[in-house]
Parts: sequence; C-alpha cells; structure tokens
Amino acid sequence: MSIKRLFVSGMFMTGALIALQARELPVYLDDSKPIEERIEDALSRMNLKEKIAVTHAQSKFCSPGVASLGIPEFWMTDGPHGIRPEVKWDEWDQAGWTNDSCVAFPALTCLAASWDPSVSMLYGKAIGAEARYRNKSVLLGPGVNIYRTPLNGRNFEYMGEDPYLAAQMVVPYIHGVQQNGVAACVKHYALNNHEVNRHTTNVIVDDRTLHEIYLPAFKAAVQEGNAWSIMGSYNLYKDQQGCHNEYLLNDILKGDWGFDGVVVSDWGGTHDTEQSITNGLDMEFGSWTNGLSNGASNAYDNYYMAQPYFKLIEEGKYGTKELDDKVRRILRLAFRTTMDRNRPFGAMLTREHYDIARKIGEAGIVLLQNTNNILPIKIDKPIKIAVIGENAVKMMTVGGGSSSLKVQRELSPLDGLRSRLSGIADVVYARGYVGDASGEYNGVVSGQDLTDNRSTEELIEEAVEIAKSADYVIVFGGLNKSANQDCEDSDRESLALPYAQDRLITSLAAVNKNLVYVNISGNAVAMPWIKDVPAVVQAWYLGSESGSAIASVLCGDVNPSGKLPMSFMSELDHYAAHKLCAYPGVKRDNSKFLDLEYSEGIFVGYRWADKHKVKPLFSFGHGLSYTTFKYGKVTADKKYIGTDDTLTFSVDVTNTGERAGAEVVQLYISDKKSSLARPEKELKGFCKVFLEKGETKNVKIKIDKDALSFYDDKRSQWIAEAGIFEALVGSSSTDIKTKVTFELR
Repeated sequence: MSIKRLFVSGMFMTGALIALQARELPVYLDDSKPIEERIEDALSRMNLKEKIAVTHAQSKFCSPGVASLGIPEFWMTDGPHGIRPEVKWDEWDQAGWTNDSCVAFPALTCLAASWDPSVSMLYGKAIGAEARYRNKSVLLGPGVNIYRTPLNGRNFEYMGEDPYLAAQMVVPYIHGVQQNGVAACVKHYALNNHEVNRHTTNVIVDDRTLHEIYLPAFKAAVQEGNAWSIMGSYNLYKDQQGCHNEYLLNDILKGDWGFDGVVVSDWGGTHDTEQSITNGLDMEFGSWTNGLSNGASNAYDNYYMAQPYFKLIEEGKYGTKELDDKVRRILRLAFRTTMDRNRPFGAMLTREHYDIARKIGEAGIVLLQNTNNILPIKIDKPIKIAVIGENAVKMMTVGGGSSSLKVQRELSPLDGLRSRLSGIADVVYARGYVGDASGEYNGVVSGQDLTDNRSTEELIEEAVEIAKSADYVIVFGGLNKSANQDCEDSDRESLALPYAQDRLITSLAAVNKNLVYVNISGNAVAMPWIKDVPAVVQAWYLGSESGSAIASVLCGDVNPSGKLPMSFMSELDHYAAHKLCAYPGVKRDNSKFLDLEYSEGIFVGYRWADKHKVKPLFSFGHGLSYTTFKYGKVTADKKYIGTDDTLTFSVDVTNTGERAGAEVVQLYISDKKSSLARPEKELKGFCKVFLEKGETKNVKIKIDKDALSFYDDKRSQWIAEAGIFEALVGSSSTDIKTKVTFELR
C-alpha cells in the first residue's frame, strides 16, 4: 500500500507521523476524494465538544478548527474595500502589527458606478489575493443591500438602488475573491437598509417586494456566484432577528436557493440559543456573553451556540441533527479554503493592486454636469488652479465603521492634482470649511492634524480671495466617514451638505464662473446651487489611489464613463421612504423595538420617480462623457418570445465626438399590461462598450422570460404573463434613445 504525504494547512507533515501511517490517508485528508465524502468522514471522527466548538468564535475574528484532525482555525477579516488591520485576540484595540497595512480599493458604490462586470472581477481577484496573503479564510464582503434612503450611513458599502445591477456586479466580485481560496461572505442578508436602530428595527415588507427588490442580488450571489458564506443582518424580519430567521435562512436561502455554504452572524447579531439552533445560523461571532452588554474577557464558551447549546443537547431537548448540518457546512468551508492545498499564496501591496485600485476609481467616477465643456481642464498654457475644501486633503480610508482601513499610502486629491500638473499649473489650496479634523477610528490613525479654529466666515473669505484670480476653481466637498455621515451604526441627519458647504460653493460661484464641484461621498446630496456650478463630478471614496484617479479624469487623461447606480433627488421628500414617512420606523409601546413598513413596495428609486413623475436631480444610470454618442434604432431578432426562448436586442452606437470613450448602453423593459401593478420600466440588461473616435459598434443584449417576470406573492412564484412588452434602450433611466415592442406568447 502506497505511502502518501500528508498536507495540512499549507505545510507538509513528514517524519514520525508518516512513518506510523500504515494505510491510506483518512478520507477527509485525501483531496482526490469528493468533498462530500471528505465531509462525512471528518464529521464521523468529531466528538460533541468539537462539533459545538466550531460553531462559535474563540476570539474577535477567529473560530476554532478541529485540532485532533489537523483542520486549521478560521480567520475572518472585514472588507469589502480592503483587509482590516489586526486587532488583539480578545479586544478591539489594535494589535500593533507593522505589516498589516493594505491597499484600499474604491468603495462599492464606485464599483457599481463602473457598470462593468470585468472591473468587478479585477476587484475581487485583487482584494482576495490580499486576504489570502494575510492567511484569512473568509472576507466579510461584498455588501449588496439596496439603496432605499440616501440617509443610510452604510450605503457607500453597497451597490445602489437596482437589484439587477447589484446582481450583475456582485457575481464576478465573488468569483474573483474565491479564486484565491478565500470565501466571500455576502452581506447583510437581508433588509438591512439603514443603520439607526439597526438592532431593534422589525422590517415589514410584502413578499413581492422582498423577492423583486431586496433578494435578487443575494440570490445571484448564491446561485451564480456560488458564494461560500453569507452574513446575516442585525434587523428583524417577521419579528425574528436576521441572523436566525427561519423564513430568510431556512426557507429561502437554504431551501429555495439550495445554499450549501455557511451562514455567519454579524458581530453581536445573535440573540437566542434555540432560534440559532433551528433557524439556520451556522457560525456565531461577536456576541457579548449575555447578548446584551459587554461581558467578561475570553467568555466565548458563554456564547449562545457554545455551552448553552451543549447543555440543551445533554439535557435531551435537542439531538445533533441541526448541529451536524452546521458542522457539515463548516467543514465544507474548510475544504474549500484552509484545507485546499492548491490555493494560491496571495499577494499584498503590489504595484498591480494599486493599478487595479486606480482603474476601478477611474471607471466609476461619474461626470454629472459639464456645462460649456469646462472639463477636462485645459492645460495648453500655464494656469492657476484654486483647490478648495477639506475633502481635498482629508484621508478617507480611516473611518466609516468596520470598513475602516490602515493603508500603506493614500494619495489625496490635492496631491494627485499637484503631481499631475507639476510644471504646468500653479495649484493653490484653501481649506474652505472644517468638517472633521480628527483622523482616528478604532485605534487606526491617519497621522493628519487637520485642526483649524477659524470661523466659517474666515474660511469662506480666504477661499473666495484665492478663487478670484484662478483659471479654475475646484471644490472638493461632500461627506466624510464620521458618525452621522457615511458611517456604520449611524445615519445622516439630512440630505443637505454639512459644514456650511452650500454657503461656500455659492460664494465661490459668484466670483469665478470656471467652477468645478467634486462630490466625495457614498450617498446622494442636495445641490441647491446646481444652476450656478458648470461642472459637477461624483467621485465616491476611492481608496489608496484617490488622488491619481480623480486627477486623471479632471485632466482628461481618462474619459469618464461611470454611471450613477442610484438616483440623486433634489429633496429628501422625493424619496419614497421619506415621502411616505416610513423612516426610521415606529416605536412599539413599552418596547425597545420599532416597526418599519416598506410602504412604497417595489417602487424604490427610479421606479418611484417614474410612477410619481418626480424629476431627479440626476437620474439612475446618468453619466456624461468628454465625447458624444449616437444611438441607432434598436431591433429585436424576432417579434415574439416563448417562455423557454430568448430574445436579442441590437442597437448601433457611434462615437460622434472628438475622442475615444466608453458608453453604457442600458436596456429597460416595460410591461404594457399586467395583472399586477408594475414599474413603468425596469433595468434588465446593460453593456459597456468602448469606441474610438468615429467608430460604430453593434451592441447586443439578450433576455429571457426572467426579464419579463414578476413575483406573485399569492402563488409564491415568479410569473411571466403573455402580452405586449416594450424594450427601451438609452443612456440613463430618463434618457431613452430608442424602443421596440415585442410579445411574450
């Protein structure tokens, strides 16, 4: 009988262990065997204590493996924009490592704004490689919760308001991460659409809205992305916490969708032992010892799925059926990650990763307005540029909650412009406003001292004075990643820009007509001065290469091609969640819980705007270019489509401008007659196409009956009704260029 080498967690074990091996390896160690056989073999060798142990954490970000079987620990890391710095074993304080810096990639709002799945794949591969290099088993991301309100402090971590766009963008990200032998953990499942009262809000939503708006991206992550793990949400649904919710986890995720991975609790999202046993949770992280308050150190045995679970089995109240299912999933995760000896070794802080971060930023920056083609900056002669605003210099990688990062470097917008325009332009700076002078979050410090005690009037006066003589004035404003801005565990207080920025912008517009406003945020903001500012750019949070990406777009080295993944409305009341007074919920009598009804149903974002004839400030899918595009007439390859058939739409797109550029061709479907109320139109396809000057390309987008279906909550199934439909092709949800009718038979 042959002697085999034993491989465990990336190390070859030789010598006495191999010498004692007189027979073939145990099945669980033989990677030539199917994973399911290996799982059953390993499960059969585990005792009850070992099974219980793997279902809960043993430190802030680690859960045990199975030492007796040589199965390593599981190490989690926060994402989704970079690999979080190390904290102490049992504390949130920084561990003090000197080699845990990372590349910060742009926020997921920027990725979604690229409308480019190939860019999403690059993102996943790069961040997955950084996670692997740091020996992480699970990357806690990406996030795909729907943009329902612009006040949500965590919108910057998600992929916009449209379920189809989010679904198309999340799948390649997952594939890219998991190529590295690191599990993507898609979050926060489900209905986690704002941050205030996030632990105590019970969401009330009908089944149709749930399935059509809030679940499609998660479904795609599972069925198309093959995500190896899912994170539960903090909020309640049907009066059960998201991390142990029978309907969401057992019925839909593991039942209807066939999810075979691990459900991980959000940190502190577990609240009950018996519901955790029966309602689909597999791994518990971050709970306090009693689930309610800060407990004693190293008290992980008191977690809901620790000693309390063991005791219930010992007492005979539960058997091991549910436990064995959890352990099978956890073992499957091990064989896909730490026990896969063929997974790559990863890479960290490479030039390639910085280049990818820059490319994502350039692809996602959105040119919202460009009156008289003020952009790109004309640099054919020496010029003076006045850069105004705290966001031109403030590091944005620190803060925001769990996605706060410790970076090797971060190039600011001001430094990016100065580097790009060195020897060409005199770039001068004024603060303009003071927002948050601090530069610390959870022990990570930016090293910046932005303290400035001048009054608002003094700051504006200085900015106006240098703006008067400038050829261009570029204001970097927006939000930041502090509490009540774009930040976990808090929501914004209003749609308006904070820190008297509107006064600043209005004052600058009065003295210089060559004004460019660059909005750095993960959320829409009100722009009451929009008619007085010729150029507006949405620049998101762009990570380590922020300054280089912004400079390349402003200077015209890159032609902007990003499109908004959410609607920018002029007023808060133009969003359904606020028009209907459905935010942030109604407090129950004598209870800590709130009920929040999604009264708008399926009419979220542009769907609501279409229905109620609300004119957006900037529409979903909107984004300008430094060139122009002309659309031909859209055609369908046939007039009819059957329920088992596909239909392909074709349209010629021509670059009619003076330089190369990319256009996102968007396909919306309108059901002309339905038994249930439907949106005026819904995004069901898109294609980003690059065109040289004068070039024409034929763009083809294919659909099937899924693009025509709605969820009938009375029958609990997707329905595609026969009838007349219209395909609308355009460059945004409100800029439809051409349309064609067809019939479903």
